[in-house]
Amino acid sequence: MSGTHSRPSTGRDHPGEQGAEDPIRLLEIRDTALSVDEVFAAVGDEAAGGTALFVGTVRSHDGGTDVDGLGYSAHPSAAAELRRVAEKVVADYPVRALAAVHRVGDLAIGDLAVVVAVACPHRAEAFAACRKLIDDLKHEVPIWKHQTFSDGTEEWVGA
Repeated sequence: MSGTHSRPSTGRDHPGEQGAEDPIRLLEIRDTALSVDEVFAAVGDEAAGGTALFVGTVRSHDGGTDVDGLGYSAHPSAAAELRRVAEKVVADYPVRALAAVHRVGDLAIGDLAVVVAVACPHRAEAFAACRKLIDDLKHEVPIWKHQTFSDGTEEWVGA
Protein backbone atom coordinates (compact mmCIF):
# COMPACT_ATOMS: atom_id res chain seq x y z
CA MET A 1 0.00 0.00 0.00
CA SER A 2 2.28 2.68 -1.20
CA GLY A 3 1.40 6.29 -0.53
CA THR A 4 -0.55 5.64 2.67
CA HIS A 5 0.63 6.71 6.06
CA SER A 6 -0.50 5.45 9.39
CA ARG A 7 -0.63 7.75 12.34
CA PRO A 8 -1.69 7.09 15.89
CA SER A 9 -5.17 8.18 16.82
CA THR A 10 -5.20 11.22 19.08
CA GLY A 11 -8.91 11.08 19.69
CA ARG A 12 -9.12 14.39 17.83
CA ASP A 13 -8.56 13.27 14.25
CA HIS A 14 -11.92 14.41 12.98
CA PRO A 15 -12.15 18.12 12.06
CA GLY A 16 -15.09 18.49 14.45
CA GLU A 17 -12.79 17.58 17.33
CA GLN A 18 -10.51 20.50 16.58
CA GLY A 19 -11.23 24.07 17.60
CA ALA A 20 -12.94 26.21 14.98
CA GLU A 21 -10.75 28.61 13.00
CA ASP A 22 -12.45 31.72 14.43
CA PRO A 23 -14.46 30.52 17.40
CA ILE A 24 -14.99 33.93 19.03
CA ARG A 25 -18.29 34.89 17.45
CA LEU A 26 -19.68 37.64 19.69
CA LEU A 27 -18.05 39.76 22.42
CA GLU A 28 -19.73 42.93 23.56
CA ILE A 29 -20.23 45.22 26.49
CA ARG A 30 -23.43 47.16 25.83
CA ASP A 31 -25.98 49.44 27.43
CA THR A 32 -28.99 47.80 25.80
CA ALA A 33 -31.01 44.75 26.79
CA LEU A 34 -29.34 41.36 26.34
CA SER A 35 -30.82 38.42 24.45
CA VAL A 36 -30.30 34.74 25.27
CA ASP A 37 -31.47 33.91 21.74
CA GLU A 38 -28.82 36.17 20.18
CA VAL A 39 -25.99 34.58 22.19
CA PHE A 40 -27.25 31.03 21.60
CA ALA A 41 -27.54 31.69 17.86
CA ALA A 42 -24.00 33.10 17.78
CA VAL A 43 -22.50 29.82 19.00
CA GLY A 44 -24.40 27.51 16.66
CA ASP A 45 -21.95 25.06 15.10
CA GLU A 46 -22.69 21.76 13.37
CA ALA A 47 -19.52 20.17 14.76
CA ALA A 48 -20.45 20.96 18.36
CA GLY A 49 -22.05 18.17 20.35
CA GLY A 50 -22.44 20.31 23.46
CA THR A 51 -23.38 23.91 24.07
CA ALA A 52 -23.31 25.40 27.57
CA LEU A 53 -24.99 28.71 28.29
CA PHE A 54 -24.92 30.83 31.43
CA VAL A 55 -27.30 33.71 32.13
CA GLY A 56 -26.67 36.09 35.01
CA THR A 57 -29.68 38.09 36.20
CA VAL A 58 -30.21 40.90 38.68
CA ARG A 59 -31.54 39.32 41.87
CA SER A 60 -33.79 40.93 44.46
CA HIS A 61 -31.43 40.43 47.40
CA ASP A 62 -27.76 40.20 48.31
CA GLY A 63 -26.28 39.18 51.63
CA GLY A 64 -29.70 39.13 53.29
CA THR A 65 -30.61 42.67 52.19
CA ASP A 66 -33.26 43.56 49.62
CA VAL A 67 -31.86 45.12 46.44
CA ASP A 68 -33.82 47.92 44.77
CA GLY A 69 -31.64 48.09 41.67
CA LEU A 70 -28.13 48.27 40.42
CA GLY A 71 -25.89 49.72 37.79
CA TYR A 72 -22.85 48.35 36.02
CA SER A 73 -19.88 50.49 34.94
CA ALA A 74 -17.00 49.35 32.74
CA HIS A 75 -13.44 50.61 32.51
CA PRO A 76 -12.38 51.65 28.97
CA SER A 77 -10.12 48.55 28.88
CA ALA A 78 -13.02 46.16 29.60
CA ALA A 79 -13.61 45.15 25.97
CA ALA A 80 -9.92 44.31 25.47
CA GLU A 81 -9.86 42.35 28.73
CA LEU A 82 -12.99 40.46 27.70
CA ARG A 83 -11.26 39.49 24.45
CA ARG A 84 -8.16 38.35 26.38
CA VAL A 85 -10.30 36.17 28.66
CA ALA A 86 -12.16 34.68 25.66
CA GLU A 87 -8.90 33.96 23.81
CA LYS A 88 -7.53 32.14 26.87
CA VAL A 89 -10.63 29.93 27.04
CA VAL A 90 -10.29 29.18 23.32
CA ALA A 91 -6.62 28.29 23.84
CA ASP A 92 -7.36 25.96 26.76
CA TYR A 93 -10.44 24.10 25.45
CA PRO A 94 -11.55 22.68 22.06
CA VAL A 95 -13.99 25.55 21.54
CA ARG A 96 -16.01 25.54 18.33
CA ALA A 97 -17.80 28.80 19.14
CA LEU A 98 -17.87 31.30 22.00
CA ALA A 99 -19.99 34.36 22.79
CA ALA A 100 -20.17 36.73 25.75
CA VAL A 101 -22.22 39.88 26.26
CA HIS A 102 -22.29 42.00 29.44
CA ARG A 103 -24.66 44.84 30.18
CA VAL A 104 -23.70 48.23 31.59
CA GLY A 105 -25.93 51.01 32.86
CA ASP A 106 -28.90 50.87 35.22
CA LEU A 107 -30.68 47.52 35.49
CA ALA A 108 -33.86 46.44 37.25
CA ILE A 109 -34.56 43.29 39.22
CA GLY A 110 -34.84 40.38 36.77
CA ASP A 111 -32.86 42.06 33.96
CA LEU A 112 -30.15 40.06 32.24
CA ALA A 113 -26.69 41.29 33.31
CA VAL A 114 -24.50 38.82 31.42
CA VAL A 115 -24.99 36.01 28.91
CA VAL A 116 -22.16 33.69 27.86
CA ALA A 117 -22.15 30.52 25.79
CA VAL A 118 -19.57 28.03 24.58
CA ALA A 119 -19.98 25.23 22.03
CA CYS A 120 -17.52 22.33 22.04
CA PRO A 121 -17.40 18.84 20.53
CA HIS A 122 -18.57 17.28 23.83
CA ARG A 123 -20.71 18.40 26.77
CA ALA A 124 -18.06 18.07 29.48
CA GLU A 125 -15.75 20.41 27.56
CA ALA A 126 -18.60 22.84 26.93
CA PHE A 127 -19.52 22.96 30.63
CA ALA A 128 -15.89 23.42 31.70
CA ALA A 129 -15.17 26.10 29.09
CA CYS A 130 -18.36 28.01 29.87
CA ARG A 131 -17.61 27.95 33.60
CA LYS A 132 -14.06 29.17 32.95
CA LEU A 133 -15.39 31.94 30.70
CA ILE A 134 -17.91 33.32 33.21
CA ASP A 135 -15.61 32.92 36.21
CA ASP A 136 -12.70 34.69 34.50
CA LEU A 137 -14.99 37.37 33.09
CA LYS A 138 -16.28 38.16 36.59
CA HIS A 139 -12.78 38.12 38.15
CA GLU A 140 -10.66 39.75 35.45
CA VAL A 141 -12.77 42.07 33.29
CA PRO A 142 -13.04 45.53 34.92
CA ILE A 143 -16.82 45.81 35.18
CA TRP A 144 -18.14 47.08 38.51
CA LYS A 145 -21.54 46.72 40.10
CA HIS A 146 -23.17 49.47 42.19
CA GLN A 147 -26.04 48.07 44.25
CA THR A 148 -28.74 50.15 45.93
CA PHE A 149 -30.48 48.46 48.85
CA SER A 150 -34.01 49.01 50.14
CA ASP A 151 -32.64 50.17 53.52
CA GLY A 152 -30.98 53.16 51.80
CA THR A 153 -27.45 51.79 51.82
CA GLU A 154 -25.39 51.09 48.73
CA GLU A 155 -22.34 49.07 47.79
CA TRP A 156 -19.78 48.85 45.00
CA VAL A 157 -18.80 45.29 44.05
CA GLY A 158 -15.62 44.52 42.16
CA ALA A 159 -14.24 48.06 42.43
